[in-house]
Amino acid sequence: METAHRTLTLAPSLLSADFADLAEDIRLAEEGGADAFHLDVMDGHFVPNISFGPALVKAVRRRTQLPLDIHMMVSDPGRYLEAFAKAGGNTLAMHFESSGDPRKLTAEVRRLGAKPGLAVSPDTPLSQVKDLLPLIDELIVMGVYPGFSGQTYLPATTEKIREARHLIDAAGGEVTLSIDGGITLETAKVAAEAGASFFVCGNSVYGNGRTPQQNLQDLRRVIDLAQR
Repeated sequence: METAHRTLTLAPSLLSADFADLAEDIRLAEEGGADAFHLDVMDGHFVPNISFGPALVKAVRRRTQLPLDIHMMVSDPGRYLEAFAKAGGNTLAMHFESSGDPRKLTAEVRRLGAKPGLAVSPDTPLSQVKDLLPLIDELIVMGVYPGFSGQTYLPATTEKIREARHLIDAAGGEVTLSIDGGITLETAKVAAEAGASFFVCGNSVYGNGRTPQQNLQDLRRVIDLAQR
């Protein structure tokens, strides 16, 4: 089946980078053609892990002018929106499963000058977020259960991406469809064929015993072919 070509965004996930040499890993990814960076914010409550805070986002902002995609895996995102927006986050993506009214939260993100996004965990039906699509700029379909990098892509994800693509197109097609979790050369291909255009790439960029430049070039080639 022919796949419509969409603007491709490769966003290395800094959770998989070398924290001892983060500036260098950012530079290498930029040289390899990264389009954005993805930063996972975890509070140890919504997910059983703790990661980045506003100070880290601010430090990353000093090292790159590329868009920063902030994935807020926190129980109460409303408490932190202003801090992450001020730190330099361009998109603030909250989980549908977290607390707070998504309509009020997305409005607050826009008031702060950032783009609102919404992430859905593997067990959340897309029917629950369908009515929210006109309010957001990015929909993140999780290919793994949120919390840790290096997990294996869940097979049911591909059909969920197809469903999300249909819902977005039916609503006007203005929402970026992102896939986060388990991205390899093989899963990037099937996700692209299903309709994803924004790829969060962790170990597939900062791993495989190859440079970020080499990994990004291979990912772009595979996805470009899948979108033709």
